[in-house]
Amino acid sequence: MKIQDKMIEKLNHFSELVMFKHSIFSLPFIFIAMLVAAHGWFEWKLFFLGIIEAVSARNFAMGVNRYLDRDIDKINPRTKGRPSVDGRVDAKEMQIFIAINALIFIVVSYFINNLALALSIPILFILGIYTYFKRFSAAAHLILGISLGLAPIAGAVAVLGTIPLWSVYLGIGVMFWVAGFDLLYSLQDIEFDKANNLHSIPAKLGAKRTMTIARISHILAVIFWGLFVAPSGVGSFGTLAVIVSAMLLIYEHYLVSDDFAKIDKAFFTVNGYLGFVFLLIIISGMV
Repeated sequence: MKIQDKMIEKLNHFSELVMFKHSIFSLPFIFIAMLVAAHGWFEWKLFFLGIIEAVSARNFAMGVNRYLDRDIDKINPRTKGRPSVDGRVDAKEMQIFIAINALIFIVVSYFINNLALALSIPILFILGIYTYFKRFSAAAHLILGISLGLAPIAGAVAVLGTIPLWSVYLGIGVMFWVAGFDLLYSLQDIEFDKANNLHSIPAKLGAKRTMTIARISHILAVIFWGLFVAPSGVGSFGTLAVIVSAMLLIYEHYLVSDDFAKIDKAFFTVNGYLGFVFLLIIISGMV
């Protein structure tokens, strides 16, 4: 195999390792915050820096997760084929990958503004503790939500150098949205978590109560997104974005309640559309 082919193959393994295509969950809300903060377009420099920040932060978080979860993933039938488990990406390569993405995130923060730089290490800390939490606390779902909920706050910081209240509302909405769909996703591992003493809400409370908590989380997400509308100045288009998002979340819960086998469709397809639909509606209100 040629060196070029080996490099492409290794990049594909890393892409699979961090599920690169799922970066779609955080990117739309970063750009929503940046557009609102700038009252429109925020220049190409911040656009590219924002993408680099979002991707490097997620790569760091997923790298840490995969590295620390090797012992769990190798005995879980759903995850034993991951590159971190089957040898396609070894432990040293993962350590280097984690360090490089952390460095990229900090360096790019320096080129954005002083507040972004000051927050870079605390943000990386929050992104990295998720994996530890699920080993001793069912609050891990909320920690994951907080990790992605930081995205719109970071977007506002990038443009304004401050943290406006509307970005906090938007971020809390994202936090409950992510926590809710993570609860639904974790239903796939309910029996595995019970057998291996992992602290997930499904393992602690069962499927029915978990679905109830997920519904409450998504109701709270819609409420906080609604609170975001007025102070952000996005007007009726913002209200429309919240209503459409609520409808998508209702459909997501319909899919999962009908058949747990549809969890992947609910998790990846519906949630992937939600962020981009929200973003497109906000953009429509600005043109």
